[in-house]
Amino acid sequence: MEYVTYIVIALILLFILQRVLPTKGARHISATDLKEELNNKNKQFVDVRTLGEFKGNHIKGFKNIPLHQLSQKAEKELSKEKEVIIICQSGMRSQKASKMLQKIGFTKVTNVKGGMSNWR
Repeated sequence: MEYVTYIVIALILLFILQRVLPTKGARHISATDLKEELNNKNKQFVDVRTLGEFKGNHIKGFKNIPLHQLSQKAEKELSKEKEVIIICQSGMRSQKASKMLQKIGFTKVTNVKGGMSNWR
């Protein structure tokens, strides 16, 4: 019975780590680095926050595709040929979005660490 407890604890820790660790294969940049990227017309900028959050405050040039709609809209509205830079409020949803895009074949994915909370 003791082994079962260790296995359950290990599985819980693994689950938590997968949620917190940066996405493999995705690039991670700071909000400061993002400022240098904004003028690049060969990149796509996606804000995965809700429409209400986006309307309240957003960065010019970003397209709003809420996280819960991303898997349905990504292939129709985004090009797999161009890099996709993703932002949310804190970096958690954009990290999930990065993983989601990679699973459906996007290879050039960038997550903005700290999200809008770090944008000034």
